Amino acid sequence: MVRFVPTICPYCGAGCGILLVAGNGAVVDTRPWSEHPVSEGKLCIKGYNAHEFIYHPDRLKTPLIREGDSFNEIGWEQAIKLVAGKLSETRDRNGPDSLAFMSSSKCTNEDSYLLQKFARVVIGTNNIDQCARLCHMSTVVGLGAAFGSGAMTNSIADIEEAGCVFIIGSDTMSQHPLVARRIVKARENGARIILADPRRIQVSRFADMHLRHKPGTDVALLNGMMKYILERGLEDRDFISRRTEGFEALEQALADLSLDEVEKITGVPKGEIEAAAQLYAEAEASCIIYAMGITQHTTGTDNVLSLANLAMLTGNIGRPGCGVNPLRGHNNVQGACDVGALAEFLPGYQAVADEQKRKAVAQAWGVAELPASPGFTAVEMMNAAVEGRVKAMYIMGENPMVSDPDIGHVEQALNALDFLVVQDIFLTETARLADIVLPASSWAERDGTFTGTDRRVQRLRQAAEPLGQSRPDWAIICELAGEMKAGDSFAFSSTAQIFDEMKKVTPQYAGMSFARLEQPAGLQWPCPREDHPGTSILHVEQFTRGKGKFHPVVYRAAAENPDKEFPFILTTGRIMSQWHSRSMTGRSPTLNAESPEGYVEINPDDARKLGVADRAMVEVRSRRGTVQTRARVTDRVAAGVVFMPFHFAEAAANRLTNAALDPVAKIPEFKVCAVALKTVK
Repeated sequence: MVRFVPTICPYCGAGCGILLVAGNGAVVDTRPWSEHPVSEGKLCIKGYNAHEFIYHPDRLKTPLIREGDSFNEIGWEQAIKLVAGKLSETRDRNGPDSLAFMSSSKCTNEDSYLLQKFARVVIGTNNIDQCARLCHMSTVVGLGAAFGSGAMTNSIADIEEAGCVFIIGSDTMSQHPLVARRIVKARENGARIILADPRRIQVSRFADMHLRHKPGTDVALLNGMMKYILERGLEDRDFISRRTEGFEALEQALADLSLDEVEKITGVPKGEIEAAAQLYAEAEASCIIYAMGITQHTTGTDNVLSLANLAMLTGNIGRPGCGVNPLRGHNNVQGACDVGALAEFLPGYQAVADEQKRKAVAQAWGVAELPASPGFTAVEMMNAAVEGRVKAMYIMGENPMVSDPDIGHVEQALNALDFLVVQDIFLTETARLADIVLPASSWAERDGTFTGTDRRVQRLRQAAEPLGQSRPDWAIICELAGEMKAGDSFAFSSTAQIFDEMKKVTPQYAGMSFARLEQPAGLQWPCPREDHPGTSILHVEQFTRGKGKFHPVVYRAAAENPDKEFPFILTTGRIMSQWHSRSMTGRSPTLNAESPEGYVEINPDDARKLGVADRAMVEVRSRRGTVQTRARVTDRVAAGVVFMPFHFAEAAANRLTNAALDPVAKIPEFKVCAVALKTVK
């Protein structure tokens, strides 16, 4: 008998609905879910093939223990006892902060919630983080400071109502195809499209304007647009006076700015900056869409604050078709942040340093106290491991040996640990370095919740039994906590029970329940009461923080820029048919056939000067490492700029990237580093 099980796609943060086709005890196909409000019966190539990796022969089916350079199978009881013993020993000998935990945006809310609770309650450390630190922590910090909430302000469907869509730092057609569909529909409805991106991408084909600024010059570009808006009196003075504070400081900071200087910094002609500003400011409703092209910089927080400034300056907040809309790259990066898998925040973005909030959560969890100092973030964990301050690490569902910057340093860090546990569905590049590997079940073999990029909390439904001896992540954590004498604090028998506890300490989820989430649309937070319908648009009457706050931002150059030895700017990104570190898409025959290997894009003028032919093997070198890959000679990149997708371990762009951090969000600078190229003889 064939069953159609409604669930949520495991790839990008759009949160598309899919139907898993289950028969004879296995998932055999994926179909679109026509009633789903985000995808409306449509899927991208990844969604249509979401089932293909589930039964790949590489799936982990039993716990593994390292024996020399290889692994041997062990039973669950032995594995749990070994992990519990090593974690306890490390904590007792070196203190709780000698351990670090990494959750995953691929896991459910319930999984991430329990791992951060385990770190704080069982171990006693705030050293818990996840890949949001590497993609959208600038959003959490920047929009939080400006608006009081670090999340997408509007809904995906709402994009269709825009009169102008300003896309910056987002290759939307490749990264979020079903969101791009809404942009296309907005254009069909008469919207004007402005694209700001260093590369010529698919959106360039139908954009009214394409501002090709130099990587790392976003603040200068946005300040230039705001300068022109103020010069022409296009700002919304009524909105500014009623709804915001700090405008005078912004006005003063922009007073002496020269658009000629902005042109020199960005490489965008002054006239194009002025025309883009006019389009954005004069539309009835203007929507900003951005992604990691904005956030992954040492100036990532500044970039996000500048976007918030632009939206408030023109009154484009709190209405349909408006807003500042970050697109999350992972299926549950929004949720993993919401439920507290962050070094400085408890669930609901409650600061660990806030004594009152900390005591309230401790009381709800039935413990006397929780650690008060913010923990190590993702990159800081690696630094601390190299320095000997972190002795043991527990990594759930992440693959930093592909996804983190400066992979050589990551490898050094993981090898320096006394003990490494990796919990995953495949033996990833990171898992190969572990002492113990714990087999998790795939997303199709469990239930729980994901939270999409537009704050939409949705049900995940189990379509098949876990493969082999694999187990859901939450169940593994509960068993480990029980072995470490955590008492009833982790005595959960279902994800519904975990959700019921989670919502009590996550104010944004307070009015939700599994029963309410049965509807195809889920619920968008904040949903403070059981009779609340959820919130499709934030900041309608007032900002979460009361008044929106302008933050004057001055342009700062990237941490590393080209020089004689390294004359090119490397920027990185995603491609449509692959995802993250390819642990899943790389094991999907259909998706892998589309893009089986890495590459570097190089401008034809640069290729001629270097003698690089299309498809030739080249060496790309930075101050941190060297990779070899094939060249793609294309005018998609400007002269002096090269681009690499980061998915491919065999040609790992992140062996080259810079681990320099944004001083506020602690996000690394993936999008700008200096490299040299040469042909491989």
